[in-house]
Amino acid sequence: MKIAHREVSPAHPPLVIAEIGINHGGDLDVAKTMVRLARDAGCECIKHQTHIVEDEMTEEAKEIFPPNADVSIWEVMNRCALSREDEVRLKDYTESLGMIYISTPFSRAAADFLNEIGVPAFKIGSGEADNLPLIRHIARMGKPVILSTGMQTIDTMRASVAILEAAGIDYALLECTNLYPSPPEIVSLRGVTDLREAFPNAVVGFSDHSIGPEMALASVALGASILERHYTDSRYRIGPDIICSMDPAELRFLIDRSREIHTALHNEKRRTAPEESVYRFARASVVADRDLPEGHVITEADIWARRPGSGEIPGYDFDKVVGKRLTRAVPRNRQLKWSDLA
Repeated sequence: MKIAHREVSPAHPPLVIAEIGINHGGDLDVAKTMVRLARDAGCECIKHQTHIVEDEMTEEAKEIFPPNADVSIWEVMNRCALSREDEVRLKDYTESLGMIYISTPFSRAAADFLNEIGVPAFKIGSGEADNLPLIRHIARMGKPVILSTGMQTIDTMRASVAILEAAGIDYALLECTNLYPSPPEIVSLRGVTDLREAFPNAVVGFSDHSIGPEMALASVALGASILERHYTDSRYRIGPDIICSMDPAELRFLIDRSREIHTALHNEKRRTAPEESVYRFARASVVADRDLPEGHVITEADIWARRPGSGEIPGYDFDKVVGKRLTRAVPRNRQLKWSDLA
């Protein structure tokens, strides 16, 4: 798939998405600072959350308290949502720094707004992973979709994937665990490979809510082409997602190490050119293990293999020497040559 100018596939280094989400607390200046620091850390893509609360929730949401907040979900989003004008400013600022700006719409109105302002792709969160009318509405806009799959199984994802495929759009599926933070006991790295096998047309990635970069980095070795993590300029901020958010230093670490893993992942098993100098001393050569006279028929007890590997007969040809007759006397620990053997 392609998001703006960025190709996303197993052949390319993982796209690391820094999810600001609602960590800015509704303050545009804070959001801009987060974006700038992410750019300085080498990040290519910022993800926001677009909350138009009146179209997103009903009054019942005022009585629902998330496990990572001390106020209702309505109040959390109402406090933290940027105005439409401020979100346009944030998008413009992000793109002025050469970065990609995408966002998660949590309602039909939010999806329409993001489409109007020209986001290059949509991110659909795990909470909406089986919201078929919203997925269908977004898919009709014809833009690439990144869909997190937390709280879902392979079977429950099939209807959502069918909508994306019927729309003929590029899409990615992200393995995700929706607990903030997610302990290793419930994180599924295997989910990356399960998604790849079940949905071969999808780009597969990992949306990480654990603490630290380890799980996200491990997912790269399993084929994740997208890494998404919550992000903040400082872990000393207050907010429901701060506990599992990376700061700029960890963001830089994640970007650099994921690229290294991706590079190593595509190297075939072979002896490389830089290893040749090591190979010459690290391997063994066949040597006499005692003084051997001319004409002696070599037995296994007469020879051994010792470093360095500069000898004519390598250790892996040890068995070819057994049974050969010596054409000259050879002292102990002398490297044997093929010309010594008849």
